[in-house]
Amino acid sequence: VMMRTGGTILVVDDDQRLCRLIARYLQKEGYSVRTAGTGTEMREVLLDQLPDLVILDLMLPDEDGFELARELRTEADVGIVILTGRTDTMDKIVGLEIGADDYITKPFDRRELLARIRSVLRRRSPPQGYQAGARKVARFADWTLDLEGYELRDGDGRVVQLTQHEFQLLAALALHGSRVLTREAILDSVFERGWSPDDRSIDVLVGRLRRKLGDDARQPALIRTVRGTGYRLIPAVRLVSRKPPPSQRRPEA
Repeated sequence: VMMRTGGTILVVDDDQRLCRLIARYLQKEGYSVRTAGTGTEMREVLLDQLPDLVILDLMLPDEDGFELARELRTEADVGIVILTGRTDTMDKIVGLEIGADDYITKPFDRRELLARIRSVLRRRSPPQGYQAGARKVARFADWTLDLEGYELRDGDGRVVQLTQHEFQLLAALALHGSRVLTREAILDSVFERGWSPDDRSIDVLVGRLRRKLGDDARQPALIRTVRGTGYRLIPAVRLVSRKPPPSQRRPEA
């Protein structure tokens, strides 16, 4: 079983000089950094220690970076930032499709890399004190979304696994009720960056979320596209409070 540690970043890149530069920079910023030059070395590090975030190059000597990213997303609870020289838009779409939290192309600015890392780690952190008191739950159609427990359940009570971005988008839609959530608002709240007309990150994310919800994009029953504006949830949303199990409640003073 992989156990989480705090403040650790794993850099996976066969460019040893780049690994050293990133490691020194992030260590100065207070992070513990480990490096790997191949997919095999990456797995060896993961067996020893699960980092909070993996910075992953796509072009490694032994394995395809996309496959490694897919493996990471399936088997480990870590943030994934793809850092690569591949600048094709389709590569970025594929990277986000398989669950990467961010995609940065080389050459890059170290300060931007740091800002993206902080953003991913901040989004992946559970809210402070979320176990205290009641937890807010959104219910729509047959779905139940635990907004503070980071959990989505279907009508039969089965948990549906979501990536961090998928969860944040669904939570933002639920909190907006039947109102339209604009593309600008989605990028600001989910990706924490501005919107450009050729940015397809949102379309990719909505497509992934629809598939997990079983929502037909041609005749959506849950997430509707508002052309030229954004998206909204079609079913009515009820926000309720639910007490966590007694073992998760803090003792009263």
